[in-house]
Amino acid sequence: MAQVGFYHDMTRCVGCKACQMACKDKNDLAIGLIYRHAESYETGTYPLPASYCYSFSCNHCAMPACLAACPAQAITKMEDGTVIIDEEVCIGCQECIPACPYGVPQYKADTNTVGKCDGCYELRMNGESNACASTCAARALYFGDLEELQARFGSGKTLVNEFPALGAMPETEPSLLVNLKDAAKEASFSPSLY
Repeated sequence: MAQVGFYHDMTRCVGCKACQMACKDKNDLAIGLIYRHAESYETGTYPLPASYCYSFSCNHCAMPACLAACPAQAITKMEDGTVIIDEEVCIGCQECIPACPYGVPQYKADTNTVGKCDGCYELRMNGESNACASTCAARALYFGDLEELQARFGSGKTLVNEFPALGAMPETEPSLLVNLKDAAKEASFSPSLY
């Protein structure tokens, strides 16, 4: 089975949040709901502080904990590996929220359902690109088949799918490739405000 996912290049990301805004707009999310987060982190100590930016959403895990936790079977792993919540089947029980080690699913009080990034599945099925990656002016975010992303961006780089700010969750096998900045190899302080 194919597996799609995200490639994020921290060495290029400037934390502009364009990806976050594109996702929010595409999904018509209410105030307070965010499916893609673009955050800035600080590491190191004086006199050698450092920072990095990271854009994250659903990792479309190979072994999604959210899917296993859903009693309504509203969460499906599609043939290409995309993990989707069918909000018409979702009963709003929110069992998937604590099950996800990345804090991805979001409760939508107005519809009593849970939603999350679906990799812009419908757009992609219509031959379009997903909103967040196509909006990234720094070309730091891409979405596609993981093997193709590895071949395209992995030459001479060590791409990872875990680091201190994300946490190590090997049991879910996140479908993610990240080109880390050195600063991201250290434990991070809370997101900075710039």
